[in-house]
Amino acid sequence: MEAHNGDRLLTHGRTVGQPDQVAEIIEVRGPRGTPPYRLRYADGHESLAYPGPDSVVQHTGADRTGQEESERR
Repeated sequence: MEAHNGDRLLTHGRTVGQPDQVAEIIEVRGPRGTPPYRLRYADGHESLAYPGPDSVVQHTGADRTGQEESERR
């Protein structure tokens, strides 16, 4: 799993009826984009996480240089 600041972490609900959780990755503490990640949720709550197999990183449109994908074309 590799992430960058500004990406989103989607964690799927573990039981029926439990909603998915989405958080913004505000800090990557591992080498080369690996966990742990400092997360900020929509309600302002922050936590440190080592995501499991029920989580997916949703990358933003910016690459490592901060250049938007549309600007590179």
